[in-house]
Amino acid sequence: MRIVSLAPSATSILCAIGAKRALLGVSKWCADVAPVSHLPKLGDCWHLDSIDAILRLKPTLVIGSVPYKQETVAKLLEKPLNLLAMNPRTRTDIENDIRLLGDITGRATAAENLLRKMRSGFALIQKRSQKTKRPVQVYCEAWPNPRIASPPWVAEVVRIAGGHMVVPAGEKTTEEQIATARPDVIVLAWAATGKKADPNRAYGVAAWKDVPAILNRQVHVISDELLNTPGPPLLQGALQLARILRGINRQR
Repeated sequence: MRIVSLAPSATSILCAIGAKRALLGVSKWCADVAPVSHLPKLGDCWHLDSIDAILRLKPTLVIGSVPYKQETVAKLLEKPLNLLAMNPRTRTDIENDIRLLGDITGRATAAENLLRKMRSGFALIQKRSQKTKRPVQVYCEAWPNPRIASPPWVAEVVRIAGGHMVVPAGEKTTEEQIATARPDVIVLAWAATGKKADPNRAYGVAAWKDVPAILNRQVHVISDELLNTPGPPLLQGALQLARILRGINRQR
C-alpha cells in the first residue's frame, strides 16, 4: 500500500496499528497526533495545497475524513485516485474505521489489539466515574462562531467520564440555549486551534453570567487534537475530561 492520508484520525490509526511505513504524505494537522513530521504536508479535505503533489507520490489510496469541503473532494474525484472517505459520528463508527484500515493494510490483528486497548481504557475511566452522585452537566464546544457543540463521539466520552452533554452534539447552538441548560462546566476544544481556545471569551458572554460554570470559574480548555480526532487520541482526551469532572464532583 502507498497511502496519502489527509485525515489526522486515519494517520493516528495507521501509526497505532503499525502501518506507518505505508504513508507517503499527510495533512498539516497529522503531525499533532502521530510521528509523521518528516512526511510531505499536502493539505486536507477542506483545502489542498496541491493536488499535483499528491499525484506525484503515486498513491494506491488517498484517505480523507470529515470535515469535507465539496470543491476539494470534487478535485480529488476528478483525478485517477482511489479515495476512501470516512465520516465517523460515534465510537462505533470509529471502531469500524480502525477495523477497516487494519484490513486494508494487512494489520487486522493489530487493529483488534488497538480496539481492546481503547475499550479497556474507556471502561476504566467509566468505572471510576460511576462513583459520582449525579452526572456533571457539560457543554463541550468545537467552535465559537457560530457556536457548535462538539461531535457525537465527544458526547459519548462525556458520558463515560461522568457527565452529560447539555445540548445536541455536533449541532449549532446559541448562547441562550446554553444559558438555559446551565452547564456545571464548559469545555473548549476549538477545531484546528490546539490549546489556543480562550476561556476569557466564555467568561465575557453576558447571557452566561448566571451559568454555574461561569460563576464557579469552571471553563476549561482541552487540546483540539484530543477530542476532535476520532481515533486513538480520544482516549487521552477522555482522561483529561474525566479529571476535570472529578474535580468538580469533589467541590460539590
